[in-house]
Amino acid sequence: MILKEQLIAIKAVTDISKADNARALSGQLRLKVLGLYNQANAGHIGCSLSCIDLMIATLIGRKRDQDTFILSKGHAAAALYVCLNHTGEIPDEELETYYKNGTTLPAHPAPNHHAGIPFATGSLGHGLPIAAGIAHASRLLGQDSRVFVLLSDGETNEGTTWEAAHFALQRKLDNLIMLIDRNGLQGFGHTGDVLGDTAAAEKWQAIGFDTIEVDGHNVDALLQAIDLLTANPDGRPKAIIAHTIKGKGVSYMEDKLEWHYLPMTPAQYQQACAEVADRYLTTTRSNATENSPV
Repeated sequence: MILKEQLIAIKAVTDISKADNARALSGQLRLKVLGLYNQANAGHIGCSLSCIDLMIATLIGRKRDQDTFILSKGHAAAALYVCLNHTGEIPDEELETYYKNGTTLPAHPAPNHHAGIPFATGSLGHGLPIAAGIAHASRLLGQDSRVFVLLSDGETNEGTTWEAAHFALQRKLDNLIMLIDRNGLQGFGHTGDVLGDTAAAEKWQAIGFDTIEVDGHNVDALLQAIDLLTANPDGRPKAIIAHTIKGKGVSYMEDKLEWHYLPMTPAQYQQACAEVADRYLTTTRSNATENSPV
C-alpha cells in the first residue's frame, strides 16, 4: 500500500531537470522494474537497475522525436519497457503482459511492435553496428537526427563493437552517442578479469571518440554530458563512459554477480521495494508532486 501511494504521488513527474524529480522518477521506474521481474519470476534484475538512470537521461530526457535509441544490452529489456511506458508508447495494460505468452514484451526486446524498439538486441555486440548504420544513413539523407546506443561494458569485448567504432570514426559520425554501462560485471565474472577493461575511457579517447566519464546514477550529470557532447559537432562520434553499480538501489543486489541471473523470492521482492522507496522516494515525494507539471 505504501508503494502504491508513493507511485501515485510522483506519477506526474515529467521535468527531470530538477534533481528531486529525477530522483523520484528513478525510484518510480526501479519499482516498476522490480514489479515486472517479480511477476515473471525472472532474472536479469541487476542489469536493469544499473542502466535505468542512463535511460532516464537519454530516452526520457534528451531523445527527440527524430532521434533513435538502441538498447544494445538487450537483457535489460525491463528497464527499456518501463521507460517506454513512462513516455506513453507502451500502455499500462500491455506492460502487464511482460514475459507472458503472446506478449510484445519478451525477455529481450523484439522488433516490429513498438517504434521505440526498432531492432532485436538479445545477442550482444550488435547494437553499436546497428546504431552506426542508422547514424550514417541519417547523414546521407541530410537529416537532423541523433542515435543513442546503450552498451554493457562486457560488450566492449566484442569484435563487432570495435569494427563499428572504427566505421563511425572513418565516417565522422558525430551524431552517434554511445553510452557504456560500466558496472564492472558480466556473465561469468568481473569485466576486467575476462578480456581486460575494454570499457576504459582512455581507450575510446585514444582511438578518437569524444569521450566523457560520468557517474551513471547522476541523471543531472548525464544530461550535462549529453548536452556538452552534442553541442560540439566536430566530426567525432561521442562516448559517455558511465560508472554504475549492478543492482543499484537494492543492497543485497549491488555489485553481486548472481543478480545477473537470479529471480527474487517474495521476501526479497518486499525488501527490494522497501529499500528503493526509502532511498529514492521518502524525502522527495512531496517535493516531486509540487514541482511536477500536470
